[in-house]
Amino acid sequence: MLQKHRKKIFLSLLVSFGSVLHFIENMIPVPFPVPGAKLGLANIMSLIAVVFYGLKEGLMVSVIRCFIGALLSGSFSSLLYSLTGGILSTIVMAFAYKHFNNVFSLVGISLLGGVTHNFVQVTVASLVLSTFGLYVYLPFLMVIGLFTGLFTGLAAYFVKQNLDTTFVQIDFFEEEEPHETK
Repeated sequence: MLQKHRKKIFLSLLVSFGSVLHFIENMIPVPFPVPGAKLGLANIMSLIAVVFYGLKEGLMVSVIRCFIGALLSGSFSSLLYSLTGGILSTIVMAFAYKHFNNVFSLVGISLLGGVTHNFVQVTVASLVLSTFGLYVYLPFLMVIGLFTGLFTGLAAYFVKQNLDTTFVQIDFFEEEEPHETK
């Protein structure tokens, strides 16, 4: 019972931290001259959810975070782009983590997620605007996605290392002892 509550609390914290990172990222001037390019800091939390719990929980964190991000920024038009990019990149990262974590580090998995996110966003924008001319931006977004994926992956790696140590110290994943009934 306690384990179930710990999981909910941890996932809620990931959503909260992801929402805050999303909000902060929107306040930072975009250092990239390409439209749609972002750092993707909030994706750190989706990757952490995938690592500790799997695809379903990673998707929960990603989807809820996207909705909260849209509410905080007041930009519901960007919700379509962030939601589709977030969902598909989380699926790719979960698949890579589950089947290829002996090949890819968290940095490599994050790179796959960043590149997927950018490809999906360009595809959705092209469909919404009925122009495939937006694919001109794709090579630039892919290069940016490699750098942002590298940063996000390194951050996720260090967060995971810290959480692994902390969780072991507090027996976070240990099952509680059953209580005796009188």
